[in-house]
Amino acid sequence: MTAYILRRILLIIPTMLGIMLVTFVIVQFAPGGPVERLIAQLTGTDPGATAQFSGGGGDFTGRPGQGGIPGDVSAPSKYRGAQGLDPEFIKSLEKQFGFDKPAYERFGMMLWNYLRFDFGESYFRDTSVLHLIAEKMPVSISLGLWMTLLSYAISIPLGIRKAVTEGSRFDVWTSTVIVIGYAIPGFLIAVFLIVLLAGGSFVQIFPLRGLISENWHELPWYSKILDYFWHLVLPMIAMTLSAFATTTFLTKNSFLEEIRKQYVTTARAKGLTEHQVLYGHVFRNAMLIVIAGFPGAFIGAFFAGSLLIETIFTLDGLGLLGFESVVNRDYPVVFATVYIFSLLGLVINLISDLTYTWVDPRIDFETREV
Repeated sequence: MTAYILRRILLIIPTMLGIMLVTFVIVQFAPGGPVERLIAQLTGTDPGATAQFSGGGGDFTGRPGQGGIPGDVSAPSKYRGAQGLDPEFIKSLEKQFGFDKPAYERFGMMLWNYLRFDFGESYFRDTSVLHLIAEKMPVSISLGLWMTLLSYAISIPLGIRKAVTEGSRFDVWTSTVIVIGYAIPGFLIAVFLIVLLAGGSFVQIFPLRGLISENWHELPWYSKILDYFWHLVLPMIAMTLSAFATTTFLTKNSFLEEIRKQYVTTARAKGLTEHQVLYGHVFRNAMLIVIAGFPGAFIGAFFAGSLLIETIFTLDGLGLLGFESVVNRDYPVVFATVYIFSLLGLVINLISDLTYTWVDPRIDFETREV
């Protein structure tokens, strides 16, 4: 097992290199950029920007810098909307953003810094990228972790029950409800819940925004816990309803496949109860594929699945941060989130394989190719 783990760890290096290279190339060909974004903000032609910038007495990081906008209407520029700006001013912006260097040099410097987990500072926020990600991470961890745990806690028992009662009325109506819940987008469910239960048009039982109340720090410890979970109710319902289908049907089909095998018939012939057969013999074998899907489910919920939910319920997490960073061309944040998410995903996939061997010691990855 040690050799397998080492091979997988070494495989992470070229995988991460490929991911970052593809991301870097795509960004180079994407229209616009941080320089154009800043020029649009300076000239007042970018009303849709979400980044904050003070154009009078500071540079793009908010630190003391160049005041005012030098003008030279005759100077041509490769940047759209830069007419009237001094070319020297444009060059200073390129130098501040690092675009005065060739692409291969910028890519090499980025890789060297990322190997040391030095992600630099945000272009448009006066803070380090690592601090920014750490600040937003608790919200996304809350959403991703609780959604995954809640989904598995309901889907696994439900899938087992559906496998045992296959073809029954219970199996049919639960399948119908699950498919309908999967077909409805989570953001529509979120809007419906707000209208119904958060003061939209009917009653206001649950809070509309945030993960905690404004007076959370003044509450006793037990009230803090209740307040936190009370804020999670509506986002969790909106995110979890569409997450039941995959895990439930995966569990059902996995159990059905195992139930039809010869060893189950033999166990029943020996006089074992149905509970002993299901949970003493079938469960371990059937749950292998379900356990394998846990890291992917968590990664999906943690990184990508909560963007619209975060926006609707005003939850300032990683999904919203990533979206705003792409819109504002805040490349340090974009590259850092891709790097951290990809690295974490590869590590969790390795942990998933190790979980296989913990659930079923008969599995031996040493004899398999990576």
